[in-house]
Amino acid sequence: MTTAVLVAIIAAVVVVIGVVAFVATRRKPLPPPPAEKPLPPPPVEKPLPPPPEAKPAAPSVPTPVEKPSAVVPTIVRARERAELKSGLAKTRGGFVSRLGKLFAGKAKIDQSLLDQIEEVLFTADIGVKTSQKLIEALRSELTSKEVADTDAVWAFLKRESARLLQVDAQPIDLSRGKPFVILMIGVNGVGKTTTIGKLAAQYVADGKKVLLAAGDTFRAAATEQLEVWGQRTGCPVIKGREGGDPSSVVFDAVRRGAMDGFDIVICDTAGRLHTKTNLMEELQKVRRVTDKASSGAPHETFLVLDATNGQNAIAQAQMFKQAMDVSGIILTKLDGTAKGGVILGICDELKLPVRYIGIGERVEDLRPFDPAEFVEALFAREDAAEAA
Repeated sequence: MTTAVLVAIIAAVVVVIGVVAFVATRRKPLPPPPAEKPLPPPPVEKPLPPPPEAKPAAPSVPTPVEKPSAVVPTIVRARERAELKSGLAKTRGGFVSRLGKLFAGKAKIDQSLLDQIEEVLFTADIGVKTSQKLIEALRSELTSKEVADTDAVWAFLKRESARLLQVDAQPIDLSRGKPFVILMIGVNGVGKTTTIGKLAAQYVADGKKVLLAAGDTFRAAATEQLEVWGQRTGCPVIKGREGGDPSSVVFDAVRRGAMDGFDIVICDTAGRLHTKTNLMEELQKVRRVTDKASSGAPHETFLVLDATNGQNAIAQAQMFKQAMDVSGIILTKLDGTAKGGVILGICDELKLPVRYIGIGERVEDLRPFDPAEFVEALFAREDAAEAA
């Protein structure tokens, strides 16, 4: 490279450097960014004025609560009375109907009518002792001249019948035991197992937990029938082998009832002829074993009697009462017999309360016994008049 070219290049570089330096000295610096203005302080909140004093509210008028109407219970009671009256139609057609025929068209009591009343009572199924008691009471009333006409005699017989049926007894108290144990006794054929099933159904409907004991081990049909009722009502059934020891079945049932929290245990028992002593011995054993299984049990011992047996039912009751501590009577099949007047003799001679009566096939046809309602249905005057 020639010296002239090299000098030219150097000169050009110098010129460029000079131009750059000149430009740099002529450039103004950028102004600094403006300072941020501080935000104004937030406005001071003024306190809210106090709320005006609340004026005492006017006393509110409570919305009236509609009381349950008494119409429905009245209708139910009327239907129950009508059903009882219908269920006692055959019994009413017995000695009560015969009395009604005697009184028809008679205004005053004379000796002839009194003799006829005495004959009707003696031939009725109310029992000889009870008949004699009614006749003596009636003669005493007539002697004192407090009874002079047939209407008064009719009213007197109703009052005396109600008095005979009103046996002093404590109401059934299910709180006496847990479980509450009921022992059912009676001869075969009186409706004992069916009565157990109906009782169980009613207790279950009331919210009770019920256990059944098939203690009649001598009759296979009784166990099978009780199992059917157990299926209908949802109640377990404790059973043993056929011909086995009834006491062991009842013992197991009561112990199971206590362990599993059952409210009620209803025990069926054997019911062979009441004239056999060994049956009574077996029942006494069952009672002793029941007490061992649960102290104080059984809490109720119900004797089931068939109204169609008439005065024979009184004989059965006397036999059972001698052997067992019977606490109440259940009189079945009143709807199928004219011998229902035997209930007067049972209450009068044995001084045992009637707890339930059976007037039909339905569960609700087994109903608690009410002496006053029973007498009203038994001595219904319109039926007596029709009978005449």
